[in-house]
Amino acid sequence: MATNLVCSLLLLFFTLVLSVLSPARSATGSSPSTTLIDWWCDHTPYPVQCKSSLQNVQPTILPRRRSQFRKMAIDAAMKWALQAQSHNKWLGSKCRNHKERVAWADCMMLYQSTIAQLNHTTEPGTNATPFDIQTWLSTALTNHDTCRAGFNELGVSDYVLPLMSNNNNVSKLISNALAINNATLTPQTNSTTTKEGFPSWLSTGDRKLLQSSTPTANLVVAKDGTGNFRTIQQAIDAAAKRSSSGRFVINVKRGVYEENISIGSGSGLKNIMLVGDGLRYTIITGSRSVGGGSTTFNSATVAVTADGFIARGITFRNTAGPQNHQAVALRSGADLSVFYRCGFEGYQDTLYVHSQRQFYRECYIYGTVDFIFGNAAAVLQNCMIYARRPMSGQKNVVTAQGRTDPNQNTGISIHNSRVMAAPDLMPVLSSFRSYLGRPWKEYSRTVFMQTYLDTLIDPAGWLPWDGNFALDTLYYGEYKNLGPRSSTTGRVAWKGYRVIQSSTEASQFTVANFIAGRSWLPATGVPFTAGL
Repeated sequence: MATNLVCSLLLLFFTLVLSVLSPARSATGSSPSTTLIDWWCDHTPYPVQCKSSLQNVQPTILPRRRSQFRKMAIDAAMKWALQAQSHNKWLGSKCRNHKERVAWADCMMLYQSTIAQLNHTTEPGTNATPFDIQTWLSTALTNHDTCRAGFNELGVSDYVLPLMSNNNNVSKLISNALAINNATLTPQTNSTTTKEGFPSWLSTGDRKLLQSSTPTANLVVAKDGTGNFRTIQQAIDAAAKRSSSGRFVINVKRGVYEENISIGSGSGLKNIMLVGDGLRYTIITGSRSVGGGSTTFNSATVAVTADGFIARGITFRNTAGPQNHQAVALRSGADLSVFYRCGFEGYQDTLYVHSQRQFYRECYIYGTVDFIFGNAAAVLQNCMIYARRPMSGQKNVVTAQGRTDPNQNTGISIHNSRVMAAPDLMPVLSSFRSYLGRPWKEYSRTVFMQTYLDTLIDPAGWLPWDGNFALDTLYYGEYKNLGPRSSTTGRVAWKGYRVIQSSTEASQFTVANFIAGRSWLPATGVPFTAGL
């Protein structure tokens, strides 16, 4: 009897212990891990994908704060991106022709970038602000859209693209992370202190380099053999082998350099500075195009993704011509990149501001269709923008911004610049219509502020992309522009278009607030505007 009593007491004790250690059940029979995760996920754009990716979360690591949930969401996106990358690698052997293989190769490069961006957001020691994280998540999502675009551009979206595993799930999980992080942003999140007109992240040494007329070069490129190398790519490859990531200056002497250059994101390529002898004298030229079999992404004469890139006094040119359609002169996916007194010459898709935070100052941009395009957070200030003569039947469009998600902190801001007709367009100005922009993607966002608009711009100002697509969801704004086509009385009546009346609203798109820095250029000898 005593033995039975002891056994009963022990059984009761262990039952009580197990009930304490086991997850409690809600009234519906769900564990707290299920109900809490469901609650968080129901506040995301894609709750089904959120719940599915987090279904095995243990009760001991339930998110109690938004920052914890953000990390879990990013980790989930990373897991799926790694799985998709691993699966998609073997599809290279499945490509049936050159075009499929070109588009597939772009996707593999873009997946690698996506994984790096996701990793960057949770990396210890980065001291990333929520605005930094929003930039990197925006880039990760842009990469996925670019991957799909390549197959569509080349007309080969029917076979390899549908086989790519989890592409849509990865995009949706990144969108969820963007929405979660967006809730943590405040107006002050992206502000930064300045030193003599520079953002705080730009070192004293870099400020002196920008101010110096002849910065000391680590390497010299000269076509005549008087430098360290005859080609720019050779100098870039040499820089990639260095062990440090401090500022590395490559002086490119005057000449026309016919080469396609890639400045990737390796540690040795961070903080590269290319200094030319002036945009009229140092020219990098190529002729890749979609018409010639490249994707838009891979058509760039110069492509740069290395953080902290600076170019000064160089012209980037694509000579494929209007008949070959998309043909990029420069593609930048370099975070915190600066282009100062540079030229960009092409026709369709000249300047591809692909992703990340970018600043252009006193640059000259020439093109025809969508010739400033992409999904970076880009500010162009004190620039000369010239529409050229397009092909017969074409319309000139200055911008085509590619924001696909309302939580991306991206857009094109053109400030204190001039939009004019190039010499070849002037004699036939009445034969072609020119517009400020059209909505490439659903949440396209572009503003022209305090900019001179010449007679080439159509009174409507903006052009639809395809019927009513994105007209309600885009954000197109004009603020205190000047010139004969600055009047907004004849502008489009789209829901997403607005004449910005408030300086507070306009200031969201200034150097101080739209990108990570009040100014990316020196105060001494170089005019700049941090605000309006």
